[in-house]
Amino acid sequence: MKIKNGVVLIIVAILLITIAFAMFYVNHNFARPPAEVPREVPHQDNFPPADEPEPVHQSSATLAAVGDILIHSSIYRDAKTQDGFDFTPMFARVKPILSRADIAFANQETIIGGVKLGLSDYPRFNSPFEVGDALKDAGIDIVSMANNHTLDRGEAAIRNAIGHWNEIGMTYVGAYQSWEDRQSIRTIEKNGIVFSFLAYSYGTNGLPVPKGKEYLVNLIDLEQIKKDVTRARNISDVVVVSLHFGNEYHKMPDESQTQLVHALADAGVDIILGHHPHVLQPAQWIERDSGKRTFVIYSLGNFIAAQNGIDREIGGILQIKIVKTTKGDQTKIVLKNPQFIPTWAYKEHYRNYDIIPASQWNTDKFPILEKVLRELKTHMTQWIPDMEIITGDSF
Repeated sequence: MKIKNGVVLIIVAILLITIAFAMFYVNHNFARPPAEVPREVPHQDNFPPADEPEPVHQSSATLAAVGDILIHSSIYRDAKTQDGFDFTPMFARVKPILSRADIAFANQETIIGGVKLGLSDYPRFNSPFEVGDALKDAGIDIVSMANNHTLDRGEAAIRNAIGHWNEIGMTYVGAYQSWEDRQSIRTIEKNGIVFSFLAYSYGTNGLPVPKGKEYLVNLIDLEQIKKDVTRARNISDVVVVSLHFGNEYHKMPDESQTQLVHALADAGVDIILGHHPHVLQPAQWIERDSGKRTFVIYSLGNFIAAQNGIDREIGGILQIKIVKTTKGDQTKIVLKNPQFIPTWAYKEHYRNYDIIPASQWNTDKFPILEKVLRELKTHMTQWIPDMEIITGDSF
């Protein structure tokens, strides 16, 4: 019995020792958090750079354009002063509108060859230098010289006109003094947007262009225009083409006009400014294969002239906004918000010439103007219903 009890005591002792050892092991190896294993932390410079969005820059500019500056003899007689000519009062009412635009364009239809060549009227015009001074004062930045009257008084008148445009710092396009002059694409930069200007005429009223001096006037030649447009696109954001084309006194463009306009849109022209009919023709958007679109106004009508008939007295000021968005090396140009403000080339018995914006028309005295506005709105917006016709003070 003693032996048996001794064996039991030994077994109990062994169990107690085993339990004590197990508790010691758990307390020291499982109850405690595991020791931290050293980790290799990469240097901050080794982290990949965070993706940062490309900065986006946006700017905009407004282009204004007017139609024919057709200086008949009654107009320059009305502007005669004791020591010259002063046309600025005729443009006084539209000056605030033109001056607000970033760039303003006009079709100077009569050559300003100056008084020394002898002033003249239809059919072969020559106008005083002071016409140019008045346009500059009114806010015009660039004039087209390409029209059917460019050669009316020959090469001398063209050179005189260019000399005066240069003297007053006015950019001219469509007629040049040399081949080198013609090769220089006219550009104007505003608000970081570069505009190129080109101008062409359907003809010169049968007057021959001097052989070897074709630079004296740009004539419409589709292949040549495409080459010029390509050069212009390489140095600018926006290409503007002035076209002297169409049929006089026709209110709608003919097939030759629409075909040419679509061809130039396909070539990458952004804005097309038409003139020659002496009456207003409508505006239009042309969708291009590139996804862009071209804005065209087929005829801006007369801005100032001595022609009779209300349709020939009504012109206007086009304004369109150009928005440039740049992201990295990508640039996007969008044309938007075309607006048109009607103008009336008023005169009294071929005196007191005055270009009056629609906001200042006296419809009580001249009730026909109410009908003119109604018809003009329908006519000018028939292909662009959302083009705004401005008849108030906001432009």
